Amino acid sequence: MQIDIQSFTVHKRFALTISRGTTAETTNLWLRLKHENIEGWGEASPFSIGSHPQTTEILTKELQKIAPLLEKFTPLDRQQIEEIFKEVQLPSAACAAIDIALHDWLGKKVGLPLWKLWGLERSRIVPTSITIGINSPEGARHRVRDWFAKDSNNPESIKYQAIKVKLGNPDGIEADRAMLIAVLNEAPANIEISVDANGGWHLKDAIKMCVWLEKYGIKYVEQPLSPISNIAEFSELYRLSPLPIFVDESCFNSQDIPQLANCVHGINIKMMKSGGLTEAMRMIHTAKAYGLQVMFGCYSDSLLANTAAAQLSPLADYLDLDSHLNLIDDPFTGASLENGRLLPNNLPGLGVSRLDNVQ
Repeated sequence: MQIDIQSFTVHKRFALTISRGTTAETTNLWLRLKHENIEGWGEASPFSIGSHPQTTEILTKELQKIAPLLEKFTPLDRQQIEEIFKEVQLPSAACAAIDIALHDWLGKKVGLPLWKLWGLERSRIVPTSITIGINSPEGARHRVRDWFAKDSNNPESIKYQAIKVKLGNPDGIEADRAMLIAVLNEAPANIEISVDANGGWHLKDAIKMCVWLEKYGIKYVEQPLSPISNIAEFSELYRLSPLPIFVDESCFNSQDIPQLANCVHGINIKMMKSGGLTEAMRMIHTAKAYGLQVMFGCYSDSLLANTAAAQLSPLADYLDLDSHLNLIDDPFTGASLENGRLLPNNLPGLGVSRLDNVQ
């Protein structure tokens, strides 16, 4: 099989600020895997957690190095291919691009969408949240208005049903509280709201915030503590928090779950962190075996990667697959937003195509 890699840059309509910084654009990689006149597509998007960033340059270099090693395999040789990933220590986002493409190829080969190939039910897919990044209170209010503005072409269209608010403001928890109050005052009634601190709180502030947030009906708190925090701190917060605690940056793959199982309520799975659909499925089963809930998230992914995640969405308790909705130049079409739910289509494989007017 042959692998081709092409970069593409996507720009956010609104820059997204989290506790670690602000992102306005990213250059992602479109991977095409060819075998028997069938193409499987995948995506790698850069991200950075801790001391090992996965930049576009690093991902490009690593994918170019591994491509010749995979030529002797077919897309059905996934177990052997995964062993190669481990031998060369391929970055997880590069693994994700290839793994997603392998699954896309298989679905196209047998003529079935992946969700149907796995026997899943689209009716079980929950609404995806939309994200409000760290901002001033007035800026946050404007962002909520933008997300929920009426579509002039379809003024009666059903809007989003869930919001994720980014907290962990470097200015401290009082800034977080002021912003959240602004969002609550602006958001439509009956909207489900969760928060994500991206590791921006120390234990003392995390305890204070979880107690305070519970008064406002917040659904859960994601990554309240730094990923370098020890298990004892997570255990203490788990004991004192009235709200469920989810982890994102602290959980890359299924091997991370056992040590977290007794001090969190759920995990956030992302295609780029996990290394693709194969490991994402392992993480789902491992988490559920430990009685944990599961959510899917994203980085600056296009609709290609988010459609891949949507194939597994019937197995998730919460979804945060909104990155493509904030892009002004997403080059792909795939899963569609219906009543706040990101639903994969009935086309074979991922069901993703490229827009004709995008270079």
